[in-house]
Amino acid sequence: MQNKLKYLLTGSPLPSQMMAEKQLNKIRALAAFSPDALSSLAYANQEIFLGLVIAGSAGLSLQFPIALAITLLLGVVALSYAQTIRGYPMGGGSYTVARENLGMLPGLTAGGALLLDYILTAAVSLTAGVAAIASAFPELWPYRIWIALGLLVVITVINLRGLRESGTSMAVPVYLFLISFIGMLLYGLIKAAIQGTPTPLAAVAPPASTALGLFLVMHAFSAGCTALTGVEAISNGVTAFRSPAWVNARKTLIIMAVLMGFLFLGSMGLTQFFGVVAGPDETILSALARRLVGGGPLYYLVQFSTLAVLAVAANTSFAGFPRVTAILAEDKFMPRQLFNVGDRLVFHNGILLLSALTAVLIIAFNGNSHALVPLFAVGAFTAFTLSQAGMVLHWVRLKEPGWLVKAFINGLGALVTGVTLFVIGISKFLEGAWISVLVIPALVILFLTIRKHYQGVSVQLSMHGLPPSLRHFPRPRVVIPVSSIHRGMVDAVNFARSISDRVTAVFIDVDPGPDEVGIRRQWDKWFPDVEFVVVESPYRSLVEPLLSFLEQTDDEHNDGQQAVLILPELIPASSWHEILHNQSAEEIKKALLFQRRQSGLQRIIIDVPYHLKR
Repeated sequence: MQNKLKYLLTGSPLPSQMMAEKQLNKIRALAAFSPDALSSLAYANQEIFLGLVIAGSAGLSLQFPIALAITLLLGVVALSYAQTIRGYPMGGGSYTVARENLGMLPGLTAGGALLLDYILTAAVSLTAGVAAIASAFPELWPYRIWIALGLLVVITVINLRGLRESGTSMAVPVYLFLISFIGMLLYGLIKAAIQGTPTPLAAVAPPASTALGLFLVMHAFSAGCTALTGVEAISNGVTAFRSPAWVNARKTLIIMAVLMGFLFLGSMGLTQFFGVVAGPDETILSALARRLVGGGPLYYLVQFSTLAVLAVAANTSFAGFPRVTAILAEDKFMPRQLFNVGDRLVFHNGILLLSALTAVLIIAFNGNSHALVPLFAVGAFTAFTLSQAGMVLHWVRLKEPGWLVKAFINGLGALVTGVTLFVIGISKFLEGAWISVLVIPALVILFLTIRKHYQGVSVQLSMHGLPPSLRHFPRPRVVIPVSSIHRGMVDAVNFARSISDRVTAVFIDVDPGPDEVGIRRQWDKWFPDVEFVVVESPYRSLVEPLLSFLEQTDDEHNDGQQAVLILPELIPASSWHEILHNQSAEEIKKALLFQRRQSGLQRIIIDVPYHLKR
């Protein structure tokens, strides 16, 4: 039943040979990897506006200059990551680049920063998307958490179905957003050309509540730098592209950067030109759309497309987070389960982990994207800086043709992102950036702890120095727990006889009475050659008396002969029938598996299943 429900949601399993067929062309890849980057202007514009509006018209007059500076920064970062894609054609995210070129600790720092960035990106995208549609329909504000969680479930299921499904599903909202938003911006540019003179900001801006200063400008700039999140996703997912993968990935990155720059500069420029100011329960993009196209169908189309692209912007995280966790797991810095490829040829455990962590953030921050934004810029720019610094050393070490130019480009990227990281850390520290500053080192410690555990396990399991196993062990003693006499018991006893001539059946008597006499009589009738022992259980426990019996008989047989426990287990025909049967065999197995014995000889447990018919 569980498998049927799973396959209904995610689709039937796919053979490994279809891995190449599940790879993405440029159109699907742009839809799968770019929603976060393309849609980030929704919350980046909002954060710049909120940061400058408190300074009145003087602050709002800096919207376009700040947007221009961020766009130039975007160009440098995109150019730097184009170099990364060329240098690491098999996928070179921040973790891979930093670890190979800067060392383990910088690599783990980049990996932790990137994972935190992906989680926060998913949470911010969903909550900002709900805020966009709630601006058009204010009655939805009280339900924003539930709407965000519902969208999260839908995106999770789509990604569990596989790469092509996620790329195809995301293509519709991404391209709807591009068409509607670019169309609105072009229309706005035409209106601006006709109007000719910008709207005086002093006439529309609210009174200043604080003076414009350097710190305020830095604060707005650092808030707007969230527009750069998602740029790295393509360099992480190069292997998801069709061959030649790195060429297609690089072209897709360039297209994405050009679209990002136009959307960001265009929206910010028109916002300042027309003197657009948002109300208390409205986003700045909603106010801009109302100013350009009015409150009719075109306005609602823009808002719905913004919601759609922000909802699927979380898909950038779902495309990148599982790949990074898989790489970390392969290097034994995260649980090995995160490296497993699921039925649909995706890292399903990473997808489920990201979904759970995103849900926790949405609930913890009450669905408020403004409260989440200060946290994730630190992670993004930490990863940017370490990755680009690592690429400089990569080119210096290889010294291939043109390495000086490549090293300069990545060096410039490391410099500007490092300075931006410093500005973000200073200006946003008290607003929540301190959480990221603490979480990233904590993640590094977690990675090292997991690695230490795996190394310890490897030492314990190593065959090094162990002589060949030539010792002859005697046939074991066998113990069979008995609850009743049935056909399944026949198979268990017959198997026990085949491996040992010392078989003991144990009946744990939880309710003294005639049942004990009846079971003993039946046992002697069917298995007269097998010893039958009754153990009293005054506290009605099955497990503890059985363990005590095993320890007692081990002390009596100090010849090194192990007691093998054979469990006859009834297997229902349907999974839902399991709730109609007790799970005593499972309880016994768990107790024995986790029992650490001082003798060093661990229990051997053998299941003998008996399958029931419908």
